[in-house]
Amino acid sequence: MDLANVYRAEYGRCVATLARLLGDIHLAEEAVQDAFTTALQKWQTLPPNPGAWIVTTARNRAVDRLRRETTREARHAEALLLHQPDEPQEVGPVRDDQLRLIFTCCHPALAPDARTALTLRLLGGLDVPEIARAYLIQEATVAQRIVRAKKKIRDAGIPYRVPAEHELPDRLPPVLTVLYLMFNEGYTSTAGPLIRTDLCTEAIRLARELAALMPDEPEVLGLLALLLLTEARRPARLGPTGELVPLADQDRSLWDRDLIAEGHDLVRRCLRRNRPGPYQIQAAISAVHTDGAATDWPQVLALYDQLLALAPTPIVALNRAVAVAEVHGPAVALAALADIDLPGYHRLPATRAELLARLGRDTEARAAYHEAMALATNETERAFLQRRHTELTRTRRTS
Repeated sequence: MDLANVYRAEYGRCVATLARLLGDIHLAEEAVQDAFTTALQKWQTLPPNPGAWIVTTARNRAVDRLRRETTREARHAEALLLHQPDEPQEVGPVRDDQLRLIFTCCHPALAPDARTALTLRLLGGLDVPEIARAYLIQEATVAQRIVRAKKKIRDAGIPYRVPAEHELPDRLPPVLTVLYLMFNEGYTSTAGPLIRTDLCTEAIRLARELAALMPDEPEVLGLLALLLLTEARRPARLGPTGELVPLADQDRSLWDRDLIAEGHDLVRRCLRRNRPGPYQIQAAISAVHTDGAATDWPQVLALYDQLLALAPTPIVALNRAVAVAEVHGPAVALAALADIDLPGYHRLPATRAELLARLGRDTEARAAYHEAMALATNETERAFLQRRHTELTRTRRTS
């Protein structure tokens, strides 16, 4: 019985369900955490529906807490909870609850960074270190943002609901960011197994729900296409012994052709609307990678040029440098890295190491690999960097 896996899979759904029942996100989170503590003490084997067990236990804990309160609001909330069915429905299929939670946490009254940090914590069950890695900032900063956002929701009385149609566009950018970052954490986790299938699956499911809710928003379709095309490559991402396999070395016959076809169709739909945005361009890049037996790198570079113009971030510049290396060579790409500042991000020195190795600058490449290994937090990625370093050293000795 692995309670940690249940926590990762069910936490966000349970908090969303309890938030609907309680109308209080902070109380919902505390109740769910208490329920998982109880599960740790009581479970010998997994119950038939772990999510429902957690919700029932959390609801009972919340009732106990509300009974200790003396305010009229607390008595009213207790009455509502007591009239809920004794056995909640299956948590897994619940969809509206999670969309409500996303839109509540992404309310425009909250600071932009606080919105996504709070939603990643509540919906994805991501820990503070994982969110900090997504933002490339200090953990203390993330913790402060989450605390402030919860307080703001409580003090401002922000309603727990999917907003009216005319309110949706203002909420959309942070919602898309949340789903994008949730999927990224699932595709390359901060620690533990490289891939967290539960997060990837949930991000895609919610992206589909969002596309059904807002079918005329090309960036919603673009995000869904991006997630599907990335997910399509997952079966080839790890080798027989669990080692990381880079894109260039992947067995393309293992890629999910149904997801690729769906993703390509969504990209074509976006192109017909002619309202380009960052997620659509990233989806188009993924479409090029999954079209045919080899990647059309000049086309990828042209798309990265467009993306950099729309979203001039260091991460985009770093990814563009990889395309530059394939089109114009490692020396030009290495020069492009010089102005990129990403402190603490292991993929910058890792990319530099690859380029230096291709240029035959082995001593500098080994130093860059060491730097990347020191910054990498996922053991699978660290092992991949170590393998590259070892191969470089072995080649040097035999040449």
